[in-house]
Amino acid sequence: MIAKETNLLKFIREPKQFIIPIYQRTYSWTIQECKELFKDIIKAGKNESISGHFIGSIVYISKDIYQIASVPKLLVIDGQQRLTTVTLLLTALCEIIESNGYVGEIKPDKLRSYYLVNDKEDDDLRHKLVLTKSDKETLYKVIDQKEILDDDAQRIKNNYKYFLDEIAKNEIEEVYLGIAKLMLIDVALDKERDNLQLIFESLNSTGLELT
Repeated sequence: MIAKETNLLKFIREPKQFIIPIYQRTYSWTIQECKELFKDIIKAGKNESISGHFIGSIVYISKDIYQIASVPKLLVIDGQQRLTTVTLLLTALCEIIESNGYVGEIKPDKLRSYYLVNDKEDDDLRHKLVLTKSDKETLYKVIDQKEILDDDAQRIKNNYKYFLDEIAKNEIEEVYLGIAKLMLIDVALDKERDNLQLIFESLNSTGLELT
């Protein structure tokens, strides 16, 4: 196991793909968790004395650890909720920038190519975050600006709309600066040495019961 502190945007910027294993629950954050995160982001974005805001850890193992791949695939053991929520937040930021005539230095095409998609890749490797079940298709629709239907994943739809509404009430630069200050613990596991199932059960021992 290798653990280190890092900046969230720096962590997700390089070409890579975060894959949520099928044994994990679907995306479960509610509006309340999104409110708390957004409040912290705005606070950090407005306050120059705040150099960073810690949001937890991302625990993963590389599926291609012994292979040379154009896009490393990281199997996420813990951190799905944070990764998904930040993805929705960044996607909403891109849409607000494009829709309100913003002409500043923050460019939505760069945000997408850095943090939402692997822009040199096609098909299965294009999106940086691969969720499970219906969550995956709904998230792809949100990122790719496609029509969202009534039977699409409710939590993803609701949280995305919440971020659209809240970003519109705030300064674009402050929102982006707050996101840019998010910090996490990057925990890389070794599948040959670490007991992945034991680690997963330990990390989730205080949450909802797993099915």
